[in-house]
Amino acid sequence: MQTSTRTIYSGPTSKRPGTKIRPQTLDAAYNSAEELISSLKTSEHGLTEQEAGDRLIQFGFNEVAYDRAPPVVWQLLQNLGNPFIGLLSGLSVISFLLGNNQGGVLILAMVVISVLLRFFQESRSRRTVAGLRALVGTTATVSRINDAGETLRRELPLREVVPGDIVHLSAGDMIPADVRLLATRDLFVSQSVLSGEALPVEKFETLQFDRWRRSFAPEDPVALPNLCFMGTNVVSGTATAVVVSTGEDTLFASVTRKAIAQRSSTGFVRGINSTSWLFIRFMALIIPVVLLLNGFSKGDWSSSFLFALSVAVGLTPEMLPVVMAANLTRGAVAMARNRVIVKRLNAIEELGAMDVLCTDKTGTLTMDRIILERHLDVLGNPDSEVLQRAYLNSYFQTGLKNLLDAAVLQHVELRETLHVSESYRKVDELPFDFGRRRMSVIVEKQRQLHELICKGAVEEVLRVCTRAKVAGEIVPLSRELTDSLSSLCAQMNEEGLRVLAVAYKEIAAGAANYQYRAEDEAGLVLVGFLAFLDPPKETSREALQALRAEGIEVKILTGDSELVARRVCGWVGLEIDRAVLGGELEAMSDAQLSQVARHTTLFAKLTPLQKSRVILALKATGNSVGFLGDGINDAAALREADVGISVDTAVDVAKESADMVMLEKSLITLVDVVREGRRNSANIVKYIKMAASSNFGNVLTVLGSSAFLSFLPMLPLQLLVQNLLYDLSQTTIAFDPVDDEDLAKPRKWEAQGIARFMLFLGPISSVFDLATFALMASVFGANSVAKQALFQSAWFVEGLLSQTLIVHMIRTRRIPIFQSVACAPLLATTAVTMVIGAMLPFTAIGSAIGLVPLPLSYFPWLVGILLSYCLVVQAVKVWFLKKFKAWI
Repeated sequence: MQTSTRTIYSGPTSKRPGTKIRPQTLDAAYNSAEELISSLKTSEHGLTEQEAGDRLIQFGFNEVAYDRAPPVVWQLLQNLGNPFIGLLSGLSVISFLLGNNQGGVLILAMVVISVLLRFFQESRSRRTVAGLRALVGTTATVSRINDAGETLRRELPLREVVPGDIVHLSAGDMIPADVRLLATRDLFVSQSVLSGEALPVEKFETLQFDRWRRSFAPEDPVALPNLCFMGTNVVSGTATAVVVSTGEDTLFASVTRKAIAQRSSTGFVRGINSTSWLFIRFMALIIPVVLLLNGFSKGDWSSSFLFALSVAVGLTPEMLPVVMAANLTRGAVAMARNRVIVKRLNAIEELGAMDVLCTDKTGTLTMDRIILERHLDVLGNPDSEVLQRAYLNSYFQTGLKNLLDAAVLQHVELRETLHVSESYRKVDELPFDFGRRRMSVIVEKQRQLHELICKGAVEEVLRVCTRAKVAGEIVPLSRELTDSLSSLCAQMNEEGLRVLAVAYKEIAAGAANYQYRAEDEAGLVLVGFLAFLDPPKETSREALQALRAEGIEVKILTGDSELVARRVCGWVGLEIDRAVLGGELEAMSDAQLSQVARHTTLFAKLTPLQKSRVILALKATGNSVGFLGDGINDAAALREADVGISVDTAVDVAKESADMVMLEKSLITLVDVVREGRRNSANIVKYIKMAASSNFGNVLTVLGSSAFLSFLPMLPLQLLVQNLLYDLSQTTIAFDPVDDEDLAKPRKWEAQGIARFMLFLGPISSVFDLATFALMASVFGANSVAKQALFQSAWFVEGLLSQTLIVHMIRTRRIPIFQSVACAPLLATTAVTMVIGAMLPFTAIGSAIGLVPLPLSYFPWLVGILLSYCLVVQAVKVWFLKKFKAWI
């Protein structure tokens, strides 16, 4: 067959920069289904396993490169782009230019060590996350022809889908690749990740040229009605499609990763940025001050310039990227032990800051195991006919079967009682969607008679009913009867039962190719009700109490009725003062909703977009918001939350939208991972506060000593080596335990708190530095240029040992050693660093950087200074805690 090669549009294909679409994909929209299948060398039954295997080799895995690690060389170059690394590199170049080759080599060694440490840590992070993410599978349903020539439907990992595959789509599915639709049934697709449009759009198997011409802009291929694109998802309906493009050839591949889950800046990112600017501003102030003071007082401007740069570098916690990477990777591994897969490492920190958790009730507060408790007629009496019609509805539907359908289908005895296979033939189906909130199947029970059987939300089914079946007779649905039905449903809702209505109507068989539409759901006869029970989990009450104890407020966002949600909340001890319904929420402005959301625990009868609005409203009031969801109606809220949490049994789009995936849907598990997030955040802040305060103390010492010393208190190279040794000793802080009181509430990242800590604790080290200066001048006579090396060596040792030792004082609000002991790795690196620092003046390396051996009589004085320093810090710590009610 001759295949058309006409291209609809060959110029720019999107308003978004960098977005491209293959001409073959556009051809697929214009060509007939027969031409397309022929050109793809496939069939309406799909590919054989051999053909699929060959194409997998030819086209590669159906993956997008945004999630792959960059080349090794590029990773190294990215680490060199760190501003602190750039400053060190510049200092090294200046040292070489000034003839200080030893200093240049040592500074260059610091650069290499820092870059390699960060590189290896980030590589480890990538490998860990890649391994964990591999546990979270997203699949597609495809038709494949086996060796016996039989066509079978298979669930395949998304990455194994190839061009030419015939895929079957239903509500909740991710579109696995760029596909051309071959058959559709009330198909609505959410394309927000590509188009930005919040509302789902209807798709068709035919181009419907006139309609398409009016709506399609050539620069916007997403508007094509018979194409669906990777990364979008099915909201409702069903479809069969053929895969046209996979992996890097898809439209989605040309859009950056931000397109799939674009979030506003989180509190963690804002905190890191504000802290970075704090140090940059301080550096900008310190460099000229130190330069001018030492330049005018010492007369050696080149050394003064190097020293000023060294002081500025010494002020910055340049090992922060390494410490952060170590903390986050360790946190991801620890969470994996708690059966939680972390897809985005920064989400660990955001989880630690979370103070509001929004969740659906089903499967979280309840057991997610629906039981069909009752099947009643319109008078509230048990009625087998209601169950029979409900069984036929659930049995024949092909869309996303939920837990309610599963509970109905548990009555397998009805399959034989009704002779389903022999007596009924499915004619058509009207799939569920979130607008109608009902679904219907049309079956043929006699040659000339069709029966439309509908089940769904009570209000929505009643909306299309005009009659009811009462005691075997069909009567008009009067106002009195409607009021009676409402009272019956309300009573069951108050008992915690979820109620669905069942209705039907008989239709004379029409034309053979007639397709039923939603408009055919009219004039139905109400048969009765199904009442389901989802029992609460035994651990729910305990979990909610634990979350409250952790300072996390739980809010319920559900599409269920208010009465059912209230009953379940009552079972698990969640107090509900007021509830906001979707209709009320719709009438509120964003500002009004922000005020209401702060004081509301239950939001009921919400649509997916209304859930997102609640999340945004809570974030607008300064809360850090997490969302736990697993349905297709939760995807938007998962993206809007600061941290989105889903479960491995969730629909594809929910798992893809989430930052974390729990392998067990349990609030108890969530309590554990929240504490892990707080532990990670606490250890990162520990490092920053300790490094900033001790380095700030060094800066004050330098400024003070410049007024009365005729030489530099420490050479630039010595200051850099001291800072490097101290920072290396802190890389193990990721493994340090955190006091319970520091895990008791959400942790917000505040640059102001870091600055306050630095300003109050930093000057203490300066006091004891100056005491060391006085000791060297009065006892050892090291107050002249002739003995400057001895003076510098003494301060080098005292400064390094005091910084390293004091870590154990300020890592906890408790009494160190007696009430809180650091982890073994931190103890080990502390001890090793202190030994190296004390011995360095006696080694050739120490001599190379200008250090000289210290008299043994200096060391008893040093012990006294260090002990006094520890006692003073402990006293100031107690005062600081009383004044500011916070420590780390």
